[in-house]
Amino acid sequence: MNNKRIIVALDFDNMDEALKLVNQLKPELCRLKVGKEMFTLFGPQWVSLLVERGFDVFLDLKFHDIPNTVAKACAAAASLGVWMVNLHASGGREMMLKARDAIEPFANRPLITAVTILTSMDEQQYSQIGYSRSIEQQVLHFAKMSQESGMDGIVCSAWEAAKLSAVFGKEFKLVTPGIRPLGSDKGDQSRIMTPANAIDAGASYLVIGRPITKSPNPLKSLCEISETLASH
Repeated sequence: MNNKRIIVALDFDNMDEALKLVNQLKPELCRLKVGKEMFTLFGPQWVSLLVERGFDVFLDLKFHDIPNTVAKACAAAASLGVWMVNLHASGGREMMLKARDAIEPFANRPLITAVTILTSMDEQQYSQIGYSRSIEQQVLHFAKMSQESGMDGIVCSAWEAAKLSAVFGKEFKLVTPGIRPLGSDKGDQSRIMTPANAIDAGASYLVIGRPITKSPNPLKSLCEISETLASH
C-alpha cells in the first residue's frame, strides 16, 4: 500500500489523548502533523518524542515574519529532526529564499513547503482579503514564486492539484489538507476532496485529521483509506 502519502493531523489539546492516538499508529503507515495548538501547549519536546518514535513529522507552524526571523525558525525546526516545515508564500521571495538557505546545511534537511490559500477559505471569505486574482490564479502565482524561491512544494487545496501538477511537474510536492473520505463530516474545511480523487488530481501528500483521529478504530480507518490509494 502506498500509504506514506497520508499525513495524520494531530489536533489535540490533551497530551494523554494525543499519546493514546499515537500509540495506535505506526511510523511505517503514515506521517504525523503537529500544528500551532499542539506545539504551543506541548512544546518542542513533543516533536522530539514523535521523531524518537520513528515518525516523520510535518511541523505545520506556517511561519510568516521578517525573513531573518523565519529563517531562524526554520533552522530551529530542522534541528528537531522534522521531516517537513512550512511557511506562508505571502511572506515573499526574500523570506522563502532565506528560509531555504537556513536549512540547507542540515545533513537531513526537512522538506520546506509554502502555504498558498487556506483550504478553509471559500470564495466569500477570500474576496474580503483584497487580492485581485481569483483563488486559482492566486494559488498559481504563489506556486510559481515558491518554486522559484527554492521551495520543495506548496500546501494547497486538492481542487488546484491537477492544474498545478501539470504546470510544475511531480517533483514539486503538493501537500493537500481538506481531504475527506466519502461520508465524512466536512468540518471546518470548504474546498474538500476524497483521498483517491486527490491522488488522481496530482496530490503528493494528503493531510487527514478527524476521519482518522476521531474514529473508534484509528488504525483501521487509516488502513482503509490506504487501501483506496493502493492503485494510485
